[in-house]
Amino acid sequence: MKKNVLLLLLVLTSLSLFSQNTTFKNPVIRGDMADPSLIRIDDTYYATATSSEWAPHYPMFESKDLVNWTQIGHVFNKKPEWTSHSFWAPELFYHNNKIYCYYTARRKSDNVSYIGVATANSPYEEFTDHGLLVEYGTEAIDAFVYGDNGQLYISWKAYGLDDRPIEIIASKLSDDGLRLIGEPFTLLKDDEGIAMEGQYHFKHGDYYYIIYSPFGCCGPHSDYAVSVARSKNIEGPYEKHEHNPILQGNHLDFVSCGHGTGVTTPDGRLFYLCHAYLTGEGFYGGRQPILLEIGMSQDEWPFFITGRTALIEQPMPFPNTSQKDFPGFNDSFDSKELKMEWTWNFPFAEVKTQTKKGKLLLSGTPKENNQYGSALCLRPQAPNYSYEVLLLNTPNNTKGLTLYGDNENLIIWGVTDNRLQLRMIKDNKETITYDTACKEAKVYLKIEVEKGCMLRFSVSNNGKKWTRIHDTPHNMEYLVRWDRVARPGLIHIGESNHPAIYDDFILKNY
Repeated sequence: MKKNVLLLLLVLTSLSLFSQNTTFKNPVIRGDMADPSLIRIDDTYYATATSSEWAPHYPMFESKDLVNWTQIGHVFNKKPEWTSHSFWAPELFYHNNKIYCYYTARRKSDNVSYIGVATANSPYEEFTDHGLLVEYGTEAIDAFVYGDNGQLYISWKAYGLDDRPIEIIASKLSDDGLRLIGEPFTLLKDDEGIAMEGQYHFKHGDYYYIIYSPFGCCGPHSDYAVSVARSKNIEGPYEKHEHNPILQGNHLDFVSCGHGTGVTTPDGRLFYLCHAYLTGEGFYGGRQPILLEIGMSQDEWPFFITGRTALIEQPMPFPNTSQKDFPGFNDSFDSKELKMEWTWNFPFAEVKTQTKKGKLLLSGTPKENNQYGSALCLRPQAPNYSYEVLLLNTPNNTKGLTLYGDNENLIIWGVTDNRLQLRMIKDNKETITYDTACKEAKVYLKIEVEKGCMLRFSVSNNGKKWTRIHDTPHNMEYLVRWDRVARPGLIHIGESNHPAIYDDFILKNY
């Protein structure tokens, strides 16, 4: 009997391991990371994505298996000289033993979005910017670079702000990838009026293919999808697939999906990394990177091997691989450098941080029309999580936890002038929903997030026994911005010579 029980346990364990190793679940990178770009160098994959109004700019990740990713830095720690904000759609390219990043940002002289280029000798170092590359029309965004028979090309989205159909435009590039050559030419035109952007080019057999995204990219009503066109000539004309889109959401797993890049594995398979909004409470994680495999049909059209509907569960790309959990984040501030996962609201405040004797000193200088200081935040990785911190009750400032949409839409759970307050800011109008005396030298604060936007607030004098201030959770869904979601973190309001002092920040995913 014991032998039979032992055998059964071994079988069940083997089946469990087999199941874990044959599939993975999207997203493969958790958190708001729209418009992902993907390359392979030898046996390692690298990815980056839109950072929008958060610094540092364009987080960089690496992976050995396309499923488990680790952040290794950023493309830029400081914004390039010609730019102001709106850091969108970076595209990585490996050429002549250099890493290139073709990126979209607003030019600071007129706030028009154009395309710049930067290079690095390694994905582990900060990139050197080479300035503006594509200055075309009233907007040029979503660069993609590719080669054919020794000639480099760059394509981009044009006319998105004009009263005319959107086009995918291309131009030849110099061999160093830093200059346009010749006159731009049209590859695709949006003659259906459904939008067109986020293009990815590849060649297979006799055809050149453009995978692109139609429809609306952002927000709860997004209907983003993936379509394809092909041509036997790299400059066109391109025919669109009669059964477009070839990938879309279905409101079961994902609301929408699109704008990605493909990569070929050493054995010749093609994988596509794009972003998607999860349905339901998962929506509050933002546009998160998902991975799907592309196959080719007998009539030489690409298709997604798990179907035209984007699915959470996918076949594992490589054997003997298990997907790791996303446990959360903590920072005891023992290192001289701030952990790379932290981000800050650079258009609204200059942020100053210093770690000293296991403490974080946070301050900053707000920019014009910002009365709510400096926020230091993280990308949320799950719809249900909590975050807490120990703060020192220093005078002449506001300090505490925040859930931050932008400088006019945020919540503050913190201490000001020996008053513990819950402050709700919506469209720059503030409501204080909790206010009590707080003269303790040290205060532990916690925010619990349920379903992505339902918040509960707690306080403690020892970090172990917590007291909730309200029985009913607060709905904070209004913090979602059109192209990004709210981020949890820390805040400072006050003069830069009176920093907020924090210890032991902990975020737990559930």
